[in-house]
Amino acid sequence: MPINILMPALSPTMTEGNLAKWLKNEGDVVKAGDVIAEIETDKATMEVEAVDEGKIGKILISAGTSGVKVNTPIAVLLEDGEDESAIAKAPSAPVNTNTAPAKADAPKSAMPAAPVATPSTQSAGDRVFATPLARRIASQKNVDLKSITGSGPHGRITKHDVENTSGSVRSMASAPDALKLINAYGMKYTAIPNNNIKKIVAKRLLESKQTVPHFYLTIECVLDNLLAARAQLNEMANGKYKLSVNDFIIKAVAKALQTYPAANVAWTDDAVLQFIHSDISVAVATPNGLITPIIKHAETKSLPDISNEMKDLATRAKAGKLKPEEFQGGTFSVSNLGMFGIKEFDAIINPPQACILAVGAGIEQPIARNGKVEIATVMNCTLSVDHRAVDGAVGAEFLQHLKKYIENPITLFV
Repeated sequence: MPINILMPALSPTMTEGNLAKWLKNEGDVVKAGDVIAEIETDKATMEVEAVDEGKIGKILISAGTSGVKVNTPIAVLLEDGEDESAIAKAPSAPVNTNTAPAKADAPKSAMPAAPVATPSTQSAGDRVFATPLARRIASQKNVDLKSITGSGPHGRITKHDVENTSGSVRSMASAPDALKLINAYGMKYTAIPNNNIKKIVAKRLLESKQTVPHFYLTIECVLDNLLAARAQLNEMANGKYKLSVNDFIIKAVAKALQTYPAANVAWTDDAVLQFIHSDISVAVATPNGLITPIIKHAETKSLPDISNEMKDLATRAKAGKLKPEEFQGGTFSVSNLGMFGIKEFDAIINPPQACILAVGAGIEQPIARNGKVEIATVMNCTLSVDHRAVDGAVGAEFLQHLKKYIENPITLFV
């Protein structure tokens, strides 16, 4: 009997997803474990594997369809010996109305909502062949698809082509007329549609700021010993790894949470949950929005292990290839904008965690040491705290432990 392939729930909180791309066509034979489609969730674009073997008899939900509910049939798999006539026995998929937005009346407010405009690529002699996911990423990166050479079948532009292109970025002067929008004040702008990730991140950040009582504590850390240790270790590595300042910070946070576990907590209405291990969520900026892959049990891992794991997680995060368990959870977050020259900032807590550390740039400045003024590299670290779970004294004590590990990096190896 035909088997319905259902929209999978790729995370505990997923209720719907976007069917970004089919990797198999009608008539293709698949085996259990074959990757058949790419699904865009609220955090990443993930691959879907076949759980049975057979032939894809009919694709029910086309590529590029958004808002497909979990457990909705997306295709029909025919078992050995069955033909297309058996498809009628399988329940049909519900009609999805999200493939083409309805035309709305022009808004009357002073600041009208930005319409989603998609340039036409179907004109004769000027057609651009690209997958729906490639088009979406190109729109987010404001990249002109006409400047990209496709590597897919018949020159079709793929997600990989867009992510690795050096193609030109559209300017307002060269943008299609449909993108040259004007608001009520005569200001020109380009409407960039919000993807699922950005929508979910925006919703959670708003909820965090509105419902979590934040307060902030800032401490200065002298980096000179850490920088010297980093340079020495990288020289000894012979190319096996390359440690960053952020790798040391992740390890220092993990160790500080072990020596002072009162900060390694989460708030619930019934209890404060104090975690055993230091699972450090690290903020990574991706083309689709912010995501926080996790270094699990970071207190047990060496600096080279943390460095290599973080590089792998960051690379796959930017490609939308993280598994749900790699970015969901965590006990404490780190957000580092120091590489952009930001001296100090306040980060928004990532619920249900109770703390997030905002790391600024290391800046050379004069400090007083043993009655003398010296030049040192100083880094500001600001701890954002959920006051329900961590009070001021606990936050301050944690930062004292963190400062000790950062300023005396030899303690990270003990």
